[in-house]
Amino acid sequence: MEGAVEFDLTINGQCAQAHAGMTVVEAAWRNGVPRVRGVGCLEGVCGSCRILLRHDGEVTVALACQTFVQPGMEVVFLPPQSAPRHHYDIDEFEDSWSIQSRFHEIFPEAARCRHCHGCVVSCPKGIKVEEAIMLAATGRFRDAGEMFFECVMCELCDNACPEQIAPAHVGLFCRRITAHFHLRPPNLIHRLEELRQSKQGRGSHD
Repeated sequence: MEGAVEFDLTINGQCAQAHAGMTVVEAAWRNGVPRVRGVGCLEGVCGSCRILLRHDGEVTVALACQTFVQPGMEVVFLPPQSAPRHHYDIDEFEDSWSIQSRFHEIFPEAARCRHCHGCVVSCPKGIKVEEAIMLAATGRFRDAGEMFFECVMCELCDNACPEQIAPAHVGLFCRRITAHFHLRPPNLIHRLEELRQSKQGRGSHD
């Protein structure tokens, strides 16, 4: 932005310059933090740019793409999560009767939530993570999956959980199992129809 007043902040321990209106990820790219090829957000899908942020004495976590820079801000980009330790094949679920028992075999930690609210505080999308985990633990997978609809799999809730429940992966399981045994949700059907019509429209001009 030409003529904008610039100020200093710190990104990954290095002094950087930015101006109001820039997101942290834009400031990082501008100051030499390399753009990683294949990152989802550059291709239309969230890439989960997780950051640890300190400003005015407060330390929080956030996503760099939706956090605007401020003078004196200190930012550290968090490394990606390790591979998930919960393994299952959704096609092995032949009927809905065994879902709950299999869920507790895959995610035995889910029943041990200590209600510390760490997952809720750390979620940059405002998801009621703790409530959704309790729904899943009691077999209400469709309701839990709907609560995780805005989840971008940044896995900050996974980092915050002292019981290592991996809430983001619980949410993913709930959405997968719901799609496996139920009709597609209306918003998905609507979007698929939009894509179909768009594809037909392009084809008519070829």
